Amino acid sequence: MSELPVSASELISKIESRKAVSGIIGLGYVGLPLAVELAKAGQTVVGIDVSTSKVDLLNRGVSYIQDVPTEEVAALVKAGKLSATTDFKAISKLDTINICVPTPLRKTKDPDMSFIDAACREIALHMKPGTLVILESTTYPGTTDEFVLPMLEQHGLKVGQDFFLCFSPERVDPGNPTYQTKNIPKVVGGITPACTAVAERFYSLALDHVVTVGSTKSAEMVKLLENTFRMINIGLVNEMALMCDRMGINVWEVIDAAATKPFGFMPFYPGPGLGGHCIPIDPFYLSWKTKQAGIEARFIELAGYINGQMPHFVVSKVQNALNDAGKAVRGSKILVLGVSYKRDIDDMRESPAIDIMLLLERLGAEVSYSDPFIPKLNVDGHSWSSANLDTALPEVDCALIITDHHSFDYAKIAAKARLIVDTRNAMKGQPSDKVIRL
Repeated sequence: MSELPVSASELISKIESRKAVSGIIGLGYVGLPLAVELAKAGQTVVGIDVSTSKVDLLNRGVSYIQDVPTEEVAALVKAGKLSATTDFKAISKLDTINICVPTPLRKTKDPDMSFIDAACREIALHMKPGTLVILESTTYPGTTDEFVLPMLEQHGLKVGQDFFLCFSPERVDPGNPTYQTKNIPKVVGGITPACTAVAERFYSLALDHVVTVGSTKSAEMVKLLENTFRMINIGLVNEMALMCDRMGINVWEVIDAAATKPFGFMPFYPGPGLGGHCIPIDPFYLSWKTKQAGIEARFIELAGYINGQMPHFVVSKVQNALNDAGKAVRGSKILVLGVSYKRDIDDMRESPAIDIMLLLERLGAEVSYSDPFIPKLNVDGHSWSSANLDTALPEVDCALIITDHHSFDYAKIAAKARLIVDTRNAMKGQPSDKVIRL
């Protein structure tokens, strides 16, 4: 620690003595769990968000994130360890700041930096010397030192001396009962070695394992590699599903058999399309950045195309299944089972169910849905309420399984539904000649 700048050593001492005040900008799926873990470790945490509803709920001790228990939030708020505000002037009292704002793609598949830009402008305006700033929002390699750093240095502060800047990719997996914010290894890379050292000590107080890398660009690329790996492998297995369908082969049986190989193979599974904020989006940050360098990201673009076609393939499976049953799509009643992007969560971000429902409606189908996690659904001027599964199943022409929630009674579905199109192999083991698999 003697080799570090005095300002870095002082901040580390403040953090380790639990006298530092930590701020989280963006209180969503990433920010709130992190805020709770820091508060549980003894830090005083102030959350900042533009959403008054989130701030009001948090200050009342109520969690709005499925993976964060309200009891924990309430206890931390009562103890004075956790609070929230919409006032960015609170930044002036913070010793550490984590930026956890959204980074969506524009329709042109280039990154929308407006949320990061807005957060950094507020930080630059109010930040005091000696502050640690960590960007967690997923973005393209170079964002931290090319985009964020100049904004924070514009008022004369020097990185590595007057403030400390790092990137640490979020690795949130909503609904995962085993791996959550505390025990998922935390990767971090700083602009300077002092920046990395301060951030490593900061995260180590609350999280089980911290992994340091040599630069912010490396840390940014870690996240993109992880999700590009998944996207491309899902694209591969989705293409395999298309081929197996054409050749009359059960792709699920093929994958299960291949997975018995004890080396050199990792099973991925096909589905109705990609969902969530990360896998359908993050690889395109990399594709966009590499195009600027004159490199074509062919694997990413191709996998994105294949995955993007899966909702259309699912609709064609429904069409063919109904046709074989002597019915047209137009006028048929279709019940979608599960609309969240993955099982057992209430997250709708980028869910393929939306595209599938809208495509079916355009073909004239009467579409309804049932999902215990999503009571109401409003999109593109369409409004649905979750149907009672027991009463709806006998009334529809086709049950379409999009999200395989564990709470669904698949034996009952097999018994009550007239026709089932299964995109998740959820009906495996159910003896039914009414099941059409992906």
